[in-house]
Amino acid sequence: MRISFHPIGLLLGLFFLTTYSYGQEKVQFTLEEIVERAKSRSPAALRAETKKENRYWSYRYFRSNYNPQLRLGGTLPGFSQSVNNVVQPDGSIGFREVRQNLMDLELGMEQMIGATGGNISINSSTNRFDNFLAPAGFPQTQWSGVPINVRFSQPLFAFNPLKWDKKIEPLLYEESKREYVEEMEQISQTVTQLFFDFLIAQVNFEIASKNLNNTQEILKIEKGRYNLGTTYEDKLLQVELQVLQARQDLAQARLDLEANALRLKSYVGINETAELTLIPPKELPEFEIDVEEAIDYAFQNRAEALGFDRRKLEAESGVAQARGQRFNVMFNASYGLNNAALQWRDIYSDPNRQTLVNMGFFVPILDWGRNRARMGVAEANKRLVEYTVEQEVINFEQEVFTKVKNFSMLRERLEITKLSDEVADKRYEISLRRYQSGNVSITDLNIAQEEKDRNRRAYIQSLRDFWTAYYEIRQLTLYDFAKNVLLYTH
Repeated sequence: MRISFHPIGLLLGLFFLTTYSYGQEKVQFTLEEIVERAKSRSPAALRAETKKENRYWSYRYFRSNYNPQLRLGGTLPGFSQSVNNVVQPDGSIGFREVRQNLMDLELGMEQMIGATGGNISINSSTNRFDNFLAPAGFPQTQWSGVPINVRFSQPLFAFNPLKWDKKIEPLLYEESKREYVEEMEQISQTVTQLFFDFLIAQVNFEIASKNLNNTQEILKIEKGRYNLGTTYEDKLLQVELQVLQARQDLAQARLDLEANALRLKSYVGINETAELTLIPPKELPEFEIDVEEAIDYAFQNRAEALGFDRRKLEAESGVAQARGQRFNVMFNASYGLNNAALQWRDIYSDPNRQTLVNMGFFVPILDWGRNRARMGVAEANKRLVEYTVEQEVINFEQEVFTKVKNFSMLRERLEITKLSDEVADKRYEISLRRYQSGNVSITDLNIAQEEKDRNRRAYIQSLRDFWTAYYEIRQLTLYDFAKNVLLYTH
């Protein structure tokens, strides 16, 4: 049978083969690069940025309470048409059709007084009344208005939320800015763990691949020795089982590698089809961490440390609010000018004076201990907050102390595991060569291989623990001891 090749078909085949081979994007990251990418492009970073922006606008809203507010309000139009019962001069009731339009417009500027909790405003208003069924001789349109009016309202002996908000809200906003930096460091921790999860899977895949190649070579050697009669069948079968186990290990390692790659890509925001390769850190930053210095940085920079003072202020605010609810006294005063006329411009001609002063109050005479109970709850809550904060301060210091001490231990362990990995790898290579020359048994070679694999994994795990702890201390103190820089600046 003769087989012929069409030139166009051959070109298309080469095109699709090239596309399949090179269409997959290859990306390579170091730990520092993957951390920076996660902090700038990951969904977690975008959520943290949105939370920060949300808190910023909440703070702007709080600040606006202390600024003057210019407002315009009114009713345009206010037309009504109906049949109403109208009281006649002799006291009887007559039903009359009413067709009217009442419009009003008011312009005012209001300013809250933060120190006292009161408010003052300046207002000007105009009203127009149209009676479309006015009797003959009566005006159809009338105007009234207040050219200017100054109003003042002040609660006495009451809780002043503006005063306490001015103390608490700036702390909340400052906390939110620090929390944002802490969330960025939390992202660094998370992506570091995912980085090393993938790296461990990558190392396991490399180990499984190498072990399969080695066991296949050993199988060839054992078959040759078996054919020469220098080894037994049970040893040959043992090596064949090791080859089958190595193939199974490689398949599981490939599955684990794909699963960890998918998790890392999803978190960082990398195309799922990209081929990912990670480069393990080779050099460790040389620095020492003083425990007392770390604790000082934590208290200076952490949002939680600032929250201790804020929570105490909130508890004091609760006591002040309970005290302000014992009785209610409100002082109101206003002064202005008003007038009525048939023409709008006449409202402002020789207006009349308008004055109002009143003071309302509400004082409970007998409340069966209600106020006392309310004060007792507020005082007890204040003491509870103080005791809780005192304990949390102790826990706060202990956490930083423990993490710093643990970090020093992890550095020492990493140096030991690195040396153990190098020694175990060298020992295996020697054992393999000695086995090939017939000076080491298959059992001793298997022991050397297991030690090599175990020490390699232990080294990567030590790297994982070290770098995770490094970013954890950055989060706990908001200070980079490797570069001697603050991670949060006001």
